[in-house]
Amino acid sequence: MVTEHEPRWLDDGEMRAWRNYVVGASMLAERLHRELQDRHGVSLADYELLVRLSEQHGGRMRMSQLADEVASSKSRVSHQVARMEREGLLRRRECPEDGRGVFAELTEEGVRTLEGSAPTHVDGVRAHMIDLLTREEQEVVAKVFDRVITHLRGGAHA
Repeated sequence: MVTEHEPRWLDDGEMRAWRNYVVGASMLAERLHRELQDRHGVSLADYELLVRLSEQHGGRMRMSQLADEVASSKSRVSHQVARMEREGLLRRRECPEDGRGVFAELTEEGVRTLEGSAPTHVDGVRAHMIDLLTREEQEVVAKVFDRVITHLRGGAHA
C-alpha cells in the first residue's frame, strides 16, 4: 500500500522568497521583452537565440544544442527558427558531418538586428536588475541559479 507523505509546506520566509522570485522573474522578462519589441521589433526569445548563435564560431549551432542552451524544447526552437528564417534573421543548414543534424546560422540581417538591439537589452538588464544588486548579491544569485540549473539538468548539486 502506497502512503502519501505530508508535504513540507513553505514557511513565511520560504514563501516570500518563492513568490518574489516568480513575480520578479516574470516582470523582468516581460519588461525586457517589451523594450526589445517596442524599439527593435524583436522578442526577448528571438534575441536570446541571436545572442547564443553570435557566441559560436561561424555564428551557427546545432538545433538540438541551441534548444538545450535556451532551456526550450527542440520542437519550440524549430518553430522559432523557422519563423526567424522567414524574417531573414537565421538560416538552417544541414550538418555536413551527419545527414540528420541541422544547424541554425546567423544571417547578416540577424547580426545587424542583434547589434542594433543589444544596447537596449544591456541597458534594460542593468537598469532592472544588475545595478540594483551589490557585487556580492550578484555572486549569490549566480551561485544559486548555477545550483538550480545543475539540479534541473540532472546533475549533482553544486
